[in-house]
Amino acid sequence: MAMPLVAVVGRPNVGKSTFVNRVAQRQDAIVHEQSGVTRDRSYHRADWNGVEFMLVDTGGIDVSTDDAFGPSIRAQAQMAAQEADVTVLITDSRTGVTQGDEDVARLLKRSNKPVFLVVNKMDDPASEVAIHDFWRLGLGQPWPVSSLHGHGTGDLLDALVDALPPSQPSEELDAVDVAIIGRPNAGKSSLFNKMLGAERSIVSEVAGTTRDALDTLIERDGRRYRLVDTAGLRRKSQIDDSVEYYSFVRGMRAIDRADVALLVVDSPLGITDQDQRVARFAEERGCALVVVLNKWDIVGGPQAKAEVASAVPDKLGFVGYAPVLRVSALTGSGVSRVFETIDRVEAAHSQLISTGALNRFLTGLRAAGHTISRGNKQLRLSYVTQTRTAPPQFTFFANHPEMVDDSFERYLENRLRESFDLAGTPIQLRFRKKS
Repeated sequence: MAMPLVAVVGRPNVGKSTFVNRVAQRQDAIVHEQSGVTRDRSYHRADWNGVEFMLVDTGGIDVSTDDAFGPSIRAQAQMAAQEADVTVLITDSRTGVTQGDEDVARLLKRSNKPVFLVVNKMDDPASEVAIHDFWRLGLGQPWPVSSLHGHGTGDLLDALVDALPPSQPSEELDAVDVAIIGRPNAGKSSLFNKMLGAERSIVSEVAGTTRDALDTLIERDGRRYRLVDTAGLRRKSQIDDSVEYYSFVRGMRAIDRADVALLVVDSPLGITDQDQRVARFAEERGCALVVVLNKWDIVGGPQAKAEVASAVPDKLGFVGYAPVLRVSALTGSGVSRVFETIDRVEAAHSQLISTGALNRFLTGLRAAGHTISRGNKQLRLSYVTQTRTAPPQFTFFANHPEMVDDSFERYLENRLRESFDLAGTPIQLRFRKKS
């Protein structure tokens, strides 16, 4: 079903993300005392009394700000309000009506969409704090709410869902979860926007612009993809800003639920230690991986290109199964191959290989004679079966499973990859005693 959209807007630091988390009943949106933490639109599924809708959390609208991101934040919030079916304007009871509230209210009156005026931070339900002053915004009844404690949210949501249009039926298709990951300023948001075909994330030359993980559902050639643009991931020891730490956590969550991760590398800079760590995150969490060498168009000369390409197996050899693409998110060169590669590695990641095929593979291994001997013991693999998918896990039954070492595991993995299409996906090997 195509769910109705509810945009949550307001000036900075009035509690929009706290409100979104309260309604969505999840801690997806970053909440922080610092003004301007939410910069992009982020989407969160919510449900009230059986009515599903999508919340759009936006950056604070401050018409008078001289912040470098101010125009982009305003544009993002205005786009959210335009595409939404209902808009919720969050204000702060502690500060009363401000010039910023009046500026936002004027913008919303032009949209001709239902607007709910929420007076937030009414933390004491017995408080006598007057909210009548908010009537002068001209948006109708003010709704007193405490997003932190939940006071007043039930009555508000009852009225809000009544104002929503009915959900529109749509073809139910499984979506492939794709996390776009990498170190800061590698061009993740540019790739995200090029794949999306619309300006969804704010693109900036300043590292760390994307702070929340942004989900966007798109359809291409009859297949759905849920793209997640994540904040740049660094070592936790290098994260001394609590906002950036929260972004790191959201990025890790995105990887945890991803089917496929696109590791975006800044090609002119080459493979860095941070790129290696981010690749390790994806490998450890079992999602399929594609290495995207971005900014390929500005790598100088054939020799420089050859050096960057040769560094991939040297520095990312532990994820050598990952396909490597050379693209320019800025010009769009090579981006068309990204979806094709996503499809291929997702198919490998979710495939189930028959037990018959696996045991024919094992028969060939035994015929090759490669095994482990210790004293009078010799390792014999008698049976293999696939015991899970996403990522594929293979369980081998052996007479002495304790004899299996790292070298033999690598040998088995290499032979499996030679025999079956496992491009882009990590695989897990388990060894059990033959009963």
